[in-house]
Amino acid sequence: MKNALLIAALSVASPLWAQSSATDHSAHHTAAGNQTGTAALSDGEVRKVDLDAKKITLRHGPIANLDMPPMTMVFQVKDPAMLNTVKAGDRVKFAAEKSGSTYIVTRIEGAK
Repeated sequence: MKNALLIAALSVASPLWAQSSATDHSAHHTAAGNQTGTAALSDGEVRKVDLDAKKITLRHGPIANLDMPPMTMVFQVKDPAMLNTVKAGDRVKFAAEKSGSTYIVTRIEGAK
C-alpha cells in the first residue's frame, strides 16, 4: 500500500519537476542562443584580407553576442565575396558567430 502511494505521488510530481527544470535552465542557454541569428554589429578595423584562405583579420571592439573583449584576430567568412568589399585600413561594422571552435564573420559593412 505504501509503495502504491509512493508510486502515485512520484508519477504526479515527475512531470511537474521536469517542466520546472526545463524552465529553470532556459536562462543558462541564452548566451549560446546569441551566438547565431541576428547578432548586433560590432566595430572593427580591417587589418588584413586573405582572399586565398577566405579569412579576414580584424582589430575589433567588444563582440557582445560572443562575450568577447576587444582584440585583433583572424576570422573566417561566411561568404568569400564579402572580402571583395573591404581592404586593409577600412573601418567596418560586422557580425560574427562561433561554430565549433571557429569564429565566422557573417556580415560586414563599411562604418558610417
